[in-house]
Amino acid sequence: MPSASPTLKTLLLTCGDPAGIGPEVVLAAWHATDVHARARLRVVAAAGLIEDVLATVPSLPRLRVATVAIDDPRPSTPDTVLLVEPDAPREQVPRGMITAAGGRSAVAALETAFMAIRSAAAAGIVTGPLHKEALHAAGQHVPGHTEWLARACGLPDSAASMMLWLPPAPAARVGAAGLGVVHVTLHESLAHALAHLSTEHIVHAGERLASLLAAMLGRRPRIAVAALNPHGGEGGLFGNEEQRMIAPAVDRLAAGGLDVAGPLPADTLFLKASRGEFDGVVALYHDQGHIPIKLLGMHRAVNITLGLPLVRTSVAHGTAFDIVGTGTADPASMLAAINAAARLVDAGWLGAD
Repeated sequence: MPSASPTLKTLLLTCGDPAGIGPEVVLAAWHATDVHARARLRVVAAAGLIEDVLATVPSLPRLRVATVAIDDPRPSTPDTVLLVEPDAPREQVPRGMITAAGGRSAVAALETAFMAIRSAAAAGIVTGPLHKEALHAAGQHVPGHTEWLARACGLPDSAASMMLWLPPAPAARVGAAGLGVVHVTLHESLAHALAHLSTEHIVHAGERLASLLAAMLGRRPRIAVAALNPHGGEGGLFGNEEQRMIAPAVDRLAAGGLDVAGPLPADTLFLKASRGEFDGVVALYHDQGHIPIKLLGMHRAVNITLGLPLVRTSVAHGTAFDIVGTGTADPASMLAAINAAARLVDAGWLGAD
């Protein structure tokens, strides 16, 4: 194996719920990514799980497996998966099923990765997909990774924001930058989300989006804030949230030096953004941002956590229990998540910036 490089930062990959396609996309991405040249990659998982997936999913590349300590300095390579095993009892996790064992295994890996970040043994976490029912069966009453990490940092769930990053398509024009969408509200009912929208929350989301995009793009980003109501409220005919809270937020963001427009009707805003008019969009609730991004490129989208003092990226898809073991899981989102984490670490960005 090549000699150690002291300049490389360590990125930890977790599989999410091991009963889903997480292990498969992690292993496929491990073999295909070029990030090995820029970071030390490690998979946080039980060796038995990884060996079983490699033995039973014929579409995966032939990979060797080696267990290492979290502070092992050796570089990673495409042909040997370097594992950091979670500090937890080993238990059998049936694949393709919702179980408490799957939830416990997912959390054990996440805890190990978080402790490595807290001790500065690693620089970032890239996570596979969780299943919320399995988490709850395991006694973890959190909506997902984002809120779990917020609580681990001693912060309320509301401290964290979710951003979806869509890298340029493989056939995109030269110079295409990609698109980022931050969500002011997240995993909650629509009624609850709308009741808690505020100018302050919109401003915070816009500032976080601008900070991340500046790190990703290496320049001042162009961002837009979506309207809440159809046609932007039609001057108050369809609601006054645009005048009452969203336009004041846009004014505050502009006064802070950001290149920002809005509020703009969401039905045309995302078309403009997809054509490169904006680098980022502030969406006001979950589906307003998720639906267009997933239509534009679900399998290459990346989930990035903002508002926490760490780098964490994730796939933007679910556990897909129905295709586990079939060899059809697409690793594009995991590849993009690894690349995004490496770019953010290289830029010295932290989620709380």
